Amino acid sequence: MSLTVIKGDDPTLVAQSVQAVVKELVGDGDRSLMVEEVTEANYVPADGGQPEITPLVNAAHTPPFLTERRVVVGRNLALFTRGEQVKGLVGWIESPLESTDLILVWEKGSDSVRLGALPKALKEAIKSAGGREIDAAPSGRGRKVLLDKLLADAALRLDPSAKRAIADHLGDKAGRVQAIVESLISAFGEGAQLTAAEVEPFLGEAGDVPPWELTDAIDSAEIGVALNKLKRMTVGGDRHALQVLATLHGHYQRVLALDGLALANEREAAAHLGMKGSTFPAKKALSLSRRLGSVRTAEAIRLVAKADIEVRGASATPADALLEVLVARLARMSA
Repeated sequence: MSLTVIKGDDPTLVAQSVQAVVKELVGDGDRSLMVEEVTEANYVPADGGQPEITPLVNAAHTPPFLTERRVVVGRNLALFTRGEQVKGLVGWIESPLESTDLILVWEKGSDSVRLGALPKALKEAIKSAGGREIDAAPSGRGRKVLLDKLLADAALRLDPSAKRAIADHLGDKAGRVQAIVESLISAFGEGAQLTAAEVEPFLGEAGDVPPWELTDAIDSAEIGVALNKLKRMTVGGDRHALQVLATLHGHYQRVLALDGLALANEREAAAHLGMKGSTFPAKKALSLSRRLGSVRTAEAIRLVAKADIEVRGASATPADALLEVLVARLARMSA
């Protein structure tokens, strides 16, 4: 028995990781006989009730037929965020069928808003069983490292300007790099040496960016940059206006929480905000709090609250226009 956990919020990158692990486990075997994939459609009862993990457990318990091993792939498992929902799976991991290689894919379901954490009991069972974990779509610097590797492995010779253009354009959508590479190979052939000017026509719509790029641009009073980041979040990232407002609300709530406090440094600010790990976000919040002061902080909170009410239906103005006005006002306020 082998146990692999693949997690991530980028469907393309997750699918590529699943494909690679399945290929590794199947080897020279017959995929049609060896592999069974269990998805959201299998978990949700016909009457539309709560999803149940039983179909995956049953598949993992099924012995192989005409092969020595079976590879069972459990997709969309982030549907199950509570310990009681995964009891059956935890039980199987603790007493597995040795002829089953199990791949657990921690990805969102069709209606999921965000990717939650693995239930504690499941996480502990996986660790005890010696399961390996693959982060298919890492965040922050990990996403940059992944993108650099994908570009380095491409059958093209991309100069630094071309790599930078692709990376800047994709933002958080690293999963799109394969489609871009295939288009470039189709146009220029394998091994072609390309510059930014040659790759830019193939990039398409700009990809998503992490929320902190928007708030950093606002805090730096860069109105044009902030509006660009906003568009990439709402168009390239398909983020709802209320998600963007939630980001801005949390950003200014941290600033408000530090307003008027006599804090010596970012460590004290992080402790006051209850932040763990890096103190850098607390440092930014403390700096902005001191720069804005009480009056402008209060005005920022008022503007975000007003936009929230308007987006929810109090105004006939389209949500994207309301967000653009809000972001421009917040950025101007930071000057």
